[in-house]
Amino acid sequence: MAKKWLLIALKVAVSGGLIWFIMKDLDLQAAFLRLRQVDPIMLSLAMCALAVQACLGGLRWRAVAVAIKAPLKLLNALRLFYIGMFFNQALPGGTGGDAVRMYLGYRGGLSLRGAINSVMLERMVTVVALVLMVDVTQPFFTPTAGADKLELVRMTAVLITLVAVGGVAFIMILDRLPERMQKWKLVRGLGYLASDTRQVFLHLRHGLTVIFWGVLTHINLSLVVYLLASGLGLPVTLFDCLILVPPVALAATVPISIGGWGVREGAMVMAFGLIGVSAEGALVLSILVGLSGLAISLPGGLVWLLSRERDQGMGLDHMSEELSGSKS
Repeated sequence: MAKKWLLIALKVAVSGGLIWFIMKDLDLQAAFLRLRQVDPIMLSLAMCALAVQACLGGLRWRAVAVAIKAPLKLLNALRLFYIGMFFNQALPGGTGGDAVRMYLGYRGGLSLRGAINSVMLERMVTVVALVLMVDVTQPFFTPTAGADKLELVRMTAVLITLVAVGGVAFIMILDRLPERMQKWKLVRGLGYLASDTRQVFLHLRHGLTVIFWGVLTHINLSLVVYLLASGLGLPVTLFDCLILVPPVALAATVPISIGGWGVREGAMVMAFGLIGVSAEGALVLSILVGLSGLAISLPGGLVWLLSRERDQGMGLDHMSEELSGSKS
């Protein structure tokens, strides 16, 4: 437990340190004035798009569950995903919502294997789709950022792709571990994950379906950023966002901060600076993206309070203990 809280404290320090480093040389008064003057119509449209984002997440999770033969109904997937979004914001660490989804999925009728692996693979699909988006859009960096940046962008995209493909391929062979190790429950669990990963990514129909929902999620996120940028009066086009938002989102997935805060701001300032957006404007845009995501996830707490699972009196500590005990 002490190690867990130490890790959380380190993530908080990273988030705070990165945000301080970005903000220390900026005109904060001008930045907050820009934030307060955001166009309410564009902000409302962005919030609607974020609501769609939550639905796309539920559809992506269900597509993964279908691929691994875990019977997850559509409405249940949407409801539990939204509850998970709330807990990702409410619990320290930024991934508590995933554990909640695993537990609620298990309590809702999924096998333990289906509950755990469907959430883990849904996360994996999100990252793979991001890498695919970066690969597809990076050739368009040349007219946007200038030819001098092309080689760096290309090398980074190749490196990220190799790491992603290598990581997924490694997971797919975890059931090939020596037979004497199969007596350990953890090793057997990794074997099930390997089998399910192959079912998701190597089965043509399932693979195309999950990647479709994953890519559509990131396209919608780019739309959200464009709407917010327009509301702030920043000189950004939707095409710019389709190119720049995926690498920013990919950077924010690195688990070194709380909910990507700090990392996202640094990546946003760097990426949007390539097209002439001021550091102040990019920072305000990133903060507004984070606050909007927080606001749209809060009603998930109400969904939780009104859900049948809440009526069964489940506490977060009990969730964590039962899930951990089931894994061992």
